[in-house]
Parts: sequence; structure tokens; C-alpha cells
Amino acid sequence: MATFIHCKNPLSDELGDQLRSIPECPGTCIFIDIINSTDLKYRTGIETWGRKLNNTFNFISFLNNFPENIVKGIGDEMMLYIPDTELRKKDDINSYYALLGEIFATLDNIKNHPIPDLFLQCKVAIHHSTDVYNITFLKGANDYYGRGIDLSARFMQKGRPNRIVMSQDFYELVLADAKEVGKAETDPMLKMVSPLYHEDFKGVPFPVAYRFIDLKG
Repeated sequence: MATFIHCKNPLSDELGDQLRSIPECPGTCIFIDIINSTDLKYRTGIETWGRKLNNTFNFISFLNNFPENIVKGIGDEMMLYIPDTELRKKDDINSYYALLGEIFATLDNIKNHPIPDLFLQCKVAIHHSTDVYNITFLKGANDYYGRGIDLSARFMQKGRPNRIVMSQDFYELVLADAKEVGKAETDPMLKMVSPLYHEDFKGVPFPVAYRFIDLKG
């Protein structure tokens, strides 16, 4: 559970000591955004947009493997954070390569489902970072803060429907896992990964490397 940060004295030495003692929590941050739901709400009633949101959320099947890692939801966007120690303990989706593959399969199934108009399209951003801390400023809540979380959110700016944006940091971990199981040169998903791009994001003092996958079909 997150460390609760709450000190009424803004100059407290004890607060500084507490913050310095909090360990980093390396892991993977994932943002998932369901596209065009606001527009749909203005054009239809709840029986239509509510059904599509229900179908889409239920079809994002990998969430069933990480229910405790869903940190927050804002409207139609969700944030997950999966610490490295927890990922490796999973029975099936227990590597970065497997995690990307499951997200890819989920978006592909939504995009190319044989029955039309059941779902809304999604975009995803993924980043791995060591600069993350399991802290909260709201009692009883689980949350994560750090540069890794902020940068993960920035990657959503490069998203579009049916696109997975991933940091170069995460991609390198995926490749390492894929090589370990002999899939790095043969996996069709990895062949769809874009060339390397760099972007200057607001608040980040250096260009950040990323890649993406645009789903076909």
C-alpha cells in the first residue's frame, strides 16, 4: 500500500526525512483512453453510449490479470501501474513482451471484431521507469508519483485510435524478453513497430525517445 504523505507543517524536518526514506518502485505505467466517447454522448442516449463503454471496458481483457494495478480512472481514461516485482510473479502475463502482446491482441480484437459498432476504439501509452514512488496524498488511496508517471501521460499526446505508443525504455525491455524466448526476429507484432522518434514534451528538459504500433485491419 502507498505511503501516506500528510504533514501540516510545510517546513517540517520530519517530512523531509520521510520523503528521503521512500524507495523507488520501478515498473510499467500504462494509460488507456477510449476514443470519441464524448462526441457519442452528445449524439446518442445513455442506452447507446453506455452499452459501448460497457462492451469496451469488458473487452480490455488484460485488465482481468491486473485488477489491483488499476490506479485511477478519469472519465474514459485509465491508468495502470505494474511494479516489476509484481509483473514477474504473474502466472501468464509475466514479462514486458507478454504484456505488450496482450495489449496488442486486445486492441486488435476490438478494431477487427466481426460484429460492427459494438466497441469504441482505444489508444494506449506505455512507459517503464525507475523514477516512481508508491505514495499518496489522500488517506486510504493507492497511487504513484514521479517523473515516470508524468512522462507516461505525456506519451498520450502522440496517440491516436488503434495506436500503442511506447517509450524506447519499455521497447528495449520488450526486445530483451523476446530474444530470451527466441521471438525477437519472427514476431509479426514486433515487425510493426515504428522507427525511433524523439519528442520535446512540455516540462521535460530533454528530447524523449519513443516508438509506436499502428494496428492494421
